[in-house]
Amino acid sequence: MTEPLFVIDDLHINVGEKPIVRGLSLTVNAGEVHAIMGPNGSGKSTLANALMGHPRYTITGGSVRYKGEEIVHQTPDERARAGMFLAFQYPTDVPGVSMINFLRRAVSARQGAEIPVKEFRKQLGAVLERLQIDEQFVRRYVNDGFSGGEKKRAEILQLGLLEPELAIMDETDSGLDIDALRIVAEGINATRSDANAILLITHYQRMLNYIAPDFVHVLADGRIVTSGDASLAHRLEAEGYDPILTESAAQAVQGGPS
Repeated sequence: MTEPLFVIDDLHINVGEKPIVRGLSLTVNAGEVHAIMGPNGSGKSTLANALMGHPRYTITGGSVRYKGEEIVHQTPDERARAGMFLAFQYPTDVPGVSMINFLRRAVSARQGAEIPVKEFRKQLGAVLERLQIDEQFVRRYVNDGFSGGEKKRAEILQLGLLEPELAIMDETDSGLDIDALRIVAEGINATRSDANAILLITHYQRMLNYIAPDFVHVLADGRIVTSGDASLAHRLEAEGYDPILTESAAQAVQGGPS
């Protein structure tokens, strides 16, 4: 039996002294797209940042295994080199650093050796073409003066070049208009394969109109309270979170499945 790509087991996360994630478990196999949805304050972004090792978030209990290896004590760069990737909800501006230089350094770090300029340009050109991004885009400084949609496209460009086995997308749809959302979603779909997996964290169902998830999980109060297929996201869009959270709480009291 093939070992799962990514396994979270009874994970607890604090921000300072405050517990945010309170016993979350999730198994992700290669080739799968898992959407995590939930109301504001449910712990979605805390989960994303902690999984990549952000020092502000403290894992106080549980296990996180990637490719069979425990990663809780690994640094963010160790996780990234191993093939994990986080697309930020609010990407940071880096004035003075060109996209093309930033991307070449990132790819070199991912591969563990300096990539020759000619080889990198060939890789970059292929990804730009596949994602339908103009070459002038990479001549600009990283996110400096970028619109919200351009910042998210820069994240997708990194995703396409680095080819991670596990991509964690933290509310990538945040702040995007309909056209930008469609373009970003098409970029994410272009990177999907049977060899990688995507953990798509989102607040709204609209992103899932373009990216079909295999599984949808509802996060509330730091726990996954119910899971289902894509139809669960449509139900959330139609009914909101309250009816589903009430139903899940009632099932938990009765000892039934969540």
